[in-house]
Amino acid sequence: MAVNSEKFENLLNLALDATGREREKSLQLGVGFEPEEDRWELIVKYSGNIMRLAEENPQIQVVEMVNEYAILYVPENAMDQVASAPEVEYVEKPKRLYFGVQEGRQSACITPLQGARYHLTGKGVIVAILDSGIDYSHPDFRNEDGSTRILALYDETLDQEFTSEEINQALESSSEQERFRIVPSRDSSGHGTHVAGIAAGNGRASSGVSRGVAYESPLLIVKLGTQEPNGFPRTTQLMRGLDYVVRKALEYQMPAAVNISFGNTYGSHSGTALLESYINDISNYWKTSISIGTGNEGAARGHTSGILVEGEERQIELGVGEYETSINLQLWKSYVDQYDIVLVDPSGTRVGPIRQIQGPQRFVLGRTELLIYYGEPSPYNLYQEIYVDFLPAYDYIDSGIWKILLEPERIVQGNYDLWLPGQSVLNQGTGFLYPIEETTLTIPSTAEKVISVGAYDARYRQLADFSGRGFTRQTNQVKPDLAAPGVGIRSAAPGGGYTVRSGTSMATPFVTGSAALLMQWGIVEGNDPYLYGAVIIGLS
Repeated sequence: MAVNSEKFENLLNLALDATGREREKSLQLGVGFEPEEDRWELIVKYSGNIMRLAEENPQIQVVEMVNEYAILYVPENAMDQVASAPEVEYVEKPKRLYFGVQEGRQSACITPLQGARYHLTGKGVIVAILDSGIDYSHPDFRNEDGSTRILALYDETLDQEFTSEEINQALESSSEQERFRIVPSRDSSGHGTHVAGIAAGNGRASSGVSRGVAYESPLLIVKLGTQEPNGFPRTTQLMRGLDYVVRKALEYQMPAAVNISFGNTYGSHSGTALLESYINDISNYWKTSISIGTGNEGAARGHTSGILVEGEERQIELGVGEYETSINLQLWKSYVDQYDIVLVDPSGTRVGPIRQIQGPQRFVLGRTELLIYYGEPSPYNLYQEIYVDFLPAYDYIDSGIWKILLEPERIVQGNYDLWLPGQSVLNQGTGFLYPIEETTLTIPSTAEKVISVGAYDARYRQLADFSGRGFTRQTNQVKPDLAAPGVGIRSAAPGGGYTVRSGTSMATPFVTGSAALLMQWGIVEGNDPYLYGAVIIGLS
């Protein structure tokens, strides 16, 4: 169904034009589409009465959030109604998020703050973890009397909130079966449990040896995701989870330090997409501090960039490993720069120059189908995107060296960036032959009003090679704001014990816990009632 609305982001327009097979094969195009319901999940920035859409069409579901953002569930045949609604300013489709996974407190300089001089423990400040859930029975998340430290646990996969009273009832049950009958939320990956342990575990299972940072902070947990079997949550679920924790913190009248250890590589990396704008807005809504990991793409060969000069062709080489089932490529450029784009497959067959026209273009090279979309600037992104989906005509994409040729015609700025999907979804042999490690931070750590956290290896006192780097694209904002220990971090694991993990996912909760300590000193203890949000970012 082709709508091609200027209110829709480029990827959404392309997804609406794509066939069912193309959506199914693509890593990005089908995200947010529910084929059983024949409807789309959408992120909307609006003004006025967005509920009017649901009143006019009962098949449209609207979930309002703070500051005039909403999540819409729209039948595909009603997308034109969304496009034509005067209340709707801009619409994006969801993107899938991925974990930032690849000796802690002392390396992060936390030990002195927990000592006798300051004795900061996070007491009175909520630590909110938006992740894969938590093992709520783990001793590190329970008080001395065995009761839970969790204020509430919202499981998006079950669409259910569990109160501290319900969790305590589950903990008092005589069997595991009975416990999960009362509170059936589980952390199957262990990622959220590990993150929560770093930020706020009290170390009871290790007699305090593996204690976290804000070990007396009450916890607010959101298990992100849906009932779908694909495992990773979408940006829409992150937005709903963040909306939930900020509202709950306001309800409890307690400041909150929020931890997000997810990210993805799709977008201009300039901090201007709706997800980043929403996070910037909600960071001003209550006494909050939001810490987000910069991802593990620093050494992943998923980004390259350069500056074009008139009259000089630029050749970009992309290696595609064997048995690759889907790749997408984003090229972001200044709209005023004009140049031809030619694609060359491993056998030397060329296609292009690609025409700069509205709507999708389709080509077949060998065993690979190319789906290409030339984007236009939007109110929330002033840069132009050329999006290329590599889809298998049969089983796999043609492996070998692909070439992207940029042939300048008129250059004003000349800067360009290309990104691939994150390393977690690509084969080992796939990546740019000449990658650039700068601007490899994942979205939404590109948001302006969050603490963006990189990872360093405390054993060697150097930045971890996998850690996502800044700056942000074009805006050149300094990111990350700081780095924390992220290599070989021991923390809580489902089942009551501990395990070791690495990644910016592990670095971020050190900063989240530290923010809780600062907020305790400033807000709870009255030394600085405004020690949250931008003030904490300024200190980082």
